[in-house]
This record gives sequence, structure tokens and C-alpha cells, in this order.
Amino acid sequence: MSRYVIDSWAWMEYLDGSELGRKAKPSIESGNAFTNVVTIAEVVSRINRAGRDAGIAFDSITSLSKVIVGDKNFAKNTGLLHSSIKKRRPNFSLADAFVLQTAKSLNARVLTGDSDFEGIKEADMLGKKKHK
Repeated sequence: MSRYVIDSWAWMEYLDGSELGRKAKPSIESGNAFTNVVTIAEVVSRINRAGRDAGIAFDSITSLSKVIVGDKNFAKNTGLLHSSIKKRRPNFSLADAFVLQTAKSLNARVLTGDSDFEGIKEADMLGKKKHK
């Protein structure tokens, strides 16, 4: 069974109960889902700004996935990865780099629909809808 690092895009779809969220559901609820702590902050921020209950989002993420908090070497490697990708993809965010580094460190797949991950070998793309 595949291991998945769930990025904020996939979490938002799942929490919204959208068609793409339903597509992500089996991977999220598989028992093999991981979420980087930076993704939690990103989702909580988006949910709270939308006037929704951030506590429910937080509880969902932390109960359905294993939370990954990297150490100082993880942070260094994430920074190097971000720098490398950012040269080719100007919109690739530091949060995206944390997600990708998490997947690389766990030998896992990134579950996303974020176009910034298109063409990245570790990414499984769900769709094209983009969250702001």
C-alpha cells in the first residue's frame, strides 16, 4: 500500500467535501497518510480566513494522518530543495518544498492537485481546481 504525504490543496478539497476531495478520501483515510506540520498551519490559516472552524480542520488532519515535524537537518534539506526547484519554478513555495521533502524522506507520494507539483515525479495529481 502506498504512503501519501497530503498537501494543503488535497486537505482543502477533502475538508470541502468536493468531488476531488472524495477522490482523495481513500488515500487520506488509508492509515498511510502523513502531513507536514507546515501544511497544518497553512490549512488552519485558510480555513480560519474563510470564517470556518479551524479546530475541526486541525482535528481531522491530526486524527487521519501522522504529523511530521522535521529536525534541523530536515529544514536544511528542505531549504536546499526549495532553492533548487525555485530556480526552475518561480511559484514553488517553501510550504510546497516542505511537503516534497517529507515525501522524499518517507519514500512516499505527494497527494495534490496544485499545479506547482505538475511534472514532479513524487506527485500524484488529483485535478486542476486551485485554492487561493
